[in-house]
Amino acid sequence: MPELHFRLSADTRALGETTSCWIRWMNDQRFPWLVLVPKRDGIREWYELDHEEQHELLDLMNRCALHLQTLTGADKINIGALGNLVPQLHIHIVARHEGDPCWPGPVWGNGSVQPYAAGQQPAWLPTLRDRLSYRCA
Repeated sequence: MPELHFRLSADTRALGETTSCWIRWMNDQRFPWLVLVPKRDGIREWYELDHEEQHELLDLMNRCALHLQTLTGADKINIGALGNLVPQLHIHIVARHEGDPCWPGPVWGNGSVQPYAAGQQPAWLPTLRDRLSYRCA
C-alpha cells in the first residue's frame, strides 16, 4: 500500500478516499482547499498515470471542484498540480473569493497558514463529504 508523503500528511486532514485516491482538506482557515492524492508509489506527473486512472482522477477533481464552489460560493476555483516541494503527485483544488488574503495572486507561498484548532474543521466539510459519499479515512 502506498504511503502519503509526510508533508501532505502534516499539512492536510482526511476527508475520505476512493480505491485509488485519498481526498484531503488543507488545514488552513484562509481558504476552502482540497488535495487529491492518487494512491500510487513513484508517480510524480499526471501523464505517468494510465488512461483509466487519469480519467478517474479527472472525474473526482471535477466533482470536488463543483461541490466546493457550490458550498462556498467561490468566485473562482484554482486547480493545480505543482509538486515542486512534494514529489508525490497531488492535485490542489482551492476555492477563491475576491478579496481573500491572497487575491488575485496565488495561494502558494503567500501569507502564513492559519491552522484550525485541534478538533475543528471547516463548516463546509460534512456537507461535502455527504455529497461525495466517500467514507472518512
